[in-house]
Amino acid sequence: MVAKFLNTNLHKASAAKKDEFYTQLVDIEKELKHYKDQFREKVVYCNCDDPFESNFFKYFAANFNALGLKKLITTSYTKSPIAGGQLSLFEIKGLKPDGKEPFKIEINEVSDNDADGAVGLSDVAWLLKNDSNIATPLKGNGDFRSAECIELLKQADIVVTNPPFSLFREYMAQLVECKKKFLIIGNTNALTYREIFKLVKDDKLRTGYTNFNVGMFFVVPDDWEQFHHIDKAGKKIARVSTSCWFTNLEVEKHKQCITLYKKYTPEEYPKYDNYDAINIDTYIDIPSDYKGAMGVPITFVDKYNPEQFEIIGLGISNSGIEIGVKPYKKEHKKYRKEIQKRGAVDGDLYMIKNGIVDVPYARVLIKNKQVKK
Repeated sequence: MVAKFLNTNLHKASAAKKDEFYTQLVDIEKELKHYKDQFREKVVYCNCDDPFESNFFKYFAANFNALGLKKLITTSYTKSPIAGGQLSLFEIKGLKPDGKEPFKIEINEVSDNDADGAVGLSDVAWLLKNDSNIATPLKGNGDFRSAECIELLKQADIVVTNPPFSLFREYMAQLVECKKKFLIIGNTNALTYREIFKLVKDDKLRTGYTNFNVGMFFVVPDDWEQFHHIDKAGKKIARVSTSCWFTNLEVEKHKQCITLYKKYTPEEYPKYDNYDAINIDTYIDIPSDYKGAMGVPITFVDKYNPEQFEIIGLGISNSGIEIGVKPYKKEHKKYRKEIQKRGAVDGDLYMIKNGIVDVPYARVLIKNKQVKK
């Protein structure tokens, strides 16, 4: 019930474009530790972040030398409620702030500027306070879609951030159009978007290392009335159970095969009434010896190895129609609506079990490339 409650809140927040879900440093460290070699000599751009307040900025600034970065760029947004919260904008050498104006930070190297014997975030703060070339005001509002932010995007090799969930489609489209590598946070439900799923199918998008099924905790603004708990620092924390990392960087788990131990029997694996495929309720039950099409839960995507399986498509709504899922039979649609009082969307996969219409949640249709007899 808690997960459902928080998801409902997320949907409401998204509908209202209330997207202030700030990623915790611990979650960034937990995911980013797997990609260190892929960041060497790269230009990293965090384009939905408030420089210095963003934990993405903190992570990359503090680990600039350890990761071997070539350059770090971050841009802030004009309406951010947290800009200047940890390092006053009036202290930043390159800015003459009039309120919380948007700005960018470009770092090409980090040295032991404060002479404390170590290189870290305090040295970045020293740079901001003493070098007028590090931070500069933006002309526009800092929106990732603005012309000046797109020009900065063109400089980048890898984009890493937590973009607004309500703008996820636009955000992804821009990354794809600009042919950028990325590691970003999004709602797992985005996997059911036609354009997002196509990227997964084409092996141009995959999930990250963080457990796909547990969700993540985010810092939310002080004026939010609904949250999960308050942390030791007094910040309000919200849990979003449907959140995960998306990337087109290399992820080792997507190169590993799922161990299949079950054998196909028609009794255990019912067929859909409107598509020639068997239904499977969890990926671990995929039979090793079945050659035909199989419908598996959307969570399969987190285990998907293109060398082991072929993705046929998504068996829901218009995506299902496109791959040949037949519309409801007239009597089944009537039963679904009038007896079960549920929606009956053509393109959704369904079965008939003991005369009852059974519609599983969002199935991915796949085929095994390594069938064993």
